[in-house]
Amino acid sequence: MVTRRRFLLLMVAAFAGGLLGGAVSDQLWSGRAAQAQKPNGVNAEEFLLLDATGKARGGFGLDANGEIGLVLTSKDGSRTLTLTPDDRQVIKLVERGGRVLWGAP
Repeated sequence: MVTRRRFLLLMVAAFAGGLLGGAVSDQLWSGRAAQAQKPNGVNAEEFLLLDATGKARGGFGLDANGEIGLVLTSKDGSRTLTLTPDDRQVIKLVERGGRVLWGAP
């Protein structure tokens, strides 16, 4: 037979166990959101613009000599427009064979 005293003791133990179990489970399995640091910028050597087939159609970055440039390629790959402050011709339109079609200092 359960006396009133045992019933109250059982209720207090169940309540305390629930609180303790909730606190422990919150510490162990809580889904806390990840917090990123506020970025000062994005660091990369190049950025590429790819078409639906994965072919690079445009890019901005550094070449092997450390010179910066912007390169845009025609859909068929026959012409390339280049913008770079490090070259003698700052803007160039070049055909696939390497012949400069147009340039500006």
